[in-house]
Parts: sequence; C-alpha cells; structure tokens
Amino acid sequence: MAVDVEAPVALDLLRVVAEPMRWRILALLAVEELCVCHLVEELAAAQPLVSHHLRVLRDAGLVETSRHRYWTYYRLRPGALTPLADALGRLVDAPIHGGGGRRPCC
Repeated sequence: MAVDVEAPVALDLLRVVAEPMRWRILALLAVEELCVCHLVEELAAAQPLVSHHLRVLRDAGLVETSRHRYWTYYRLRPGALTPLADALGRLVDAPIHGGGGRRPCC
C-alpha cells in the first residue's frame, strides 16, 4: 500500500491545528459549544486574539457557528478533522519494510 505523502487537505489542516492556541480551542470545542467569552476565560487570552484564531479555524472549515440571541456559539464541525485523521492513520498503519526492501544508493 502506497502512502499518500502529498495529501494537500491534510497538510492544510495540519498547518491550522499546529498552532497551540488553536489546538486548545479545538480541544475545548470537542467537549461542548462555547461562545467567545467562555473561550477567553478558559484560555486566559485577549478577546481579539481568540476571535482571530476562531476565524482561522472557521475559514479552514473546522468550526461552525450558531447564533443564540446576542451571542455566537462555536462548535467543532462534525467530521472536519477526518481527512487529517485518515492521512495520519495511513502513515501510522504503513508497513515498515526492513532488510531486503532497501533501495540501492545512488
């Protein structure tokens, strides 16, 4: 089985989630829907910074929003991380060849 090393969607998602605050936001949203004020409190970060990271996550298709009165709630979009999980799974499950399977050097 060949490993798809050039998985552009997975690589784009990996770039987005590799930022520590965005990773923490995703972890929080995996548990429950939260509004910005809840995230600001949980992350001990400034509201503009949290809003910036939420926008990046939303633009990447990882989170979605819903309005409740005056507040916007954020949640992890179901299945949004599946392409990344699948690509990483293929790497993890790739057979490891040893000994006689080596290519000759140039």
